[in-house]
Amino acid sequence: MNKAIDDATLGKKNNKWLVLLSIGIGTFMAALDGSVVNVALPTITASFGSHVNTTEWIVTVYLLVLSCLLLAFGRLGDIQGHKRVYVSGFVIFGGASFLCVLASEPWMLIGARGIQAIGAAMLSANSPAILTGNFPGSQRGQALGLQATLTYLGLSVGPSLGGWMTQHLGWHSVFLINVPVSVLALFFSLRFIPNDRLGGQHEVFDWRGALIFMSGLVLFIFVLNRGQEWGWLTIRSGGLLLLAVIILYLFVIYEKHSDAPMLDLSLFQERTFFFSTLSAFLNYASLFGIIFLMPFYLIQGRGFSPSQAGLILTAQPIMMALVAPVSGYLSDHVSPRWLATIGMAVLSLGLGLLSALTQFSGTHQIVIALMVTGFGTGMFISPNNNVLLGSAPKERQGIASGILATARNVGMVSGVGLIAAIYTTLLRHGPFTSEAANLFPALQWSFRVAALLAAIGIFTSFLRGSNDRGLDAKSHH
Repeated sequence: MNKAIDDATLGKKNNKWLVLLSIGIGTFMAALDGSVVNVALPTITASFGSHVNTTEWIVTVYLLVLSCLLLAFGRLGDIQGHKRVYVSGFVIFGGASFLCVLASEPWMLIGARGIQAIGAAMLSANSPAILTGNFPGSQRGQALGLQATLTYLGLSVGPSLGGWMTQHLGWHSVFLINVPVSVLALFFSLRFIPNDRLGGQHEVFDWRGALIFMSGLVLFIFVLNRGQEWGWLTIRSGGLLLLAVIILYLFVIYEKHSDAPMLDLSLFQERTFFFSTLSAFLNYASLFGIIFLMPFYLIQGRGFSPSQAGLILTAQPIMMALVAPVSGYLSDHVSPRWLATIGMAVLSLGLGLLSALTQFSGTHQIVIALMVTGFGTGMFISPNNNVLLGSAPKERQGIASGILATARNVGMVSGVGLIAAIYTTLLRHGPFTSEAANLFPALQWSFRVAALLAAIGIFTSFLRGSNDRGLDAKSHH
């Protein structure tokens, strides 16, 4: 009875759908930006006359800065207000996008992308918390599902739009488009997102903890990003990875003794929260194995053109965009535990289908396998996010959002690092003497490892427990 009254009150105090629209514009923009920049990289490299090792930092620095700041900005949102941090993110993101347009040297563009990632971290770390705070618990899954849909639409549109814009308008246009979109999103956010009722304004921000965490995570992600180039068994890779683990361990020790920790470790004592976070990590690790491997299969293995490959690859995010809002809606009415578990099982099946592809597989087989993985991911993400955010208290929603976003980004980097290591090792040291002959065995075994990661995720999703319905109370008390 009380929950129904709280939900009704929450729905009346603001126009929740305009809040969702405000969040959705930012979500779509961030997803679009990531995918269009990747397409433009070869053109940017040629324009500057630089080496690919230099211009790949345009993507790498964005990922490093984004990943290491998510947790900090989530915590800052709990203290200063999620809306304040979120709208500030648009100002920084839009301003940095304009700086990207003005860049005349690779280092200028790399620096601007680092600033752009600061704004993106402010947006990503606080948008789920804003949705959770403005939607009643009975509709939280639906809202998160619709947000996921906009993410996948941005990923779907990005490659084709980025290719067209780069070809006809120049690479500067892929950054310039962010400026008017940021202004529009800023207007909607200021106008329609209600101000926060702060519950943690008396707490101080843990700057020391933030710096320790950022140092360890940046080092960890940097090694994962460069390990393939350096060699995973070299002293440099092993030593830096060990140092990263030691720093992150020291961070945990420091947070345990901090009066106002940046990371509330007590959240992980909640079984549902812990296994939902672990499941999110495994989902993105296995999913991004596909994003890394499929271009090699389609272009090098099968001889498709980049535009043909891009069109085939859209089958996965389109399916994700169709399924995510449905699974999000269902997670408000049936057990998210089962939806997420089934989603991971379907993803594992899809990866198994991809591992069975050969040089003779028909295009329809490739598309079906990608659609199966998209279906599984779309079914998993919205219920899992619903449960993860629902298991955290209201005054810790920013931290929970930051943990969710960090699990996503670290999962992506870890998945690509692991899969790339397996793929390149088998390519060079496989059963045949030439890399061309080893291509398909390397791809098949790499997909099998990704399928194994998803299969582990089946168990972590199931182990979260059966009490995931009715978690709404925690996030609204």
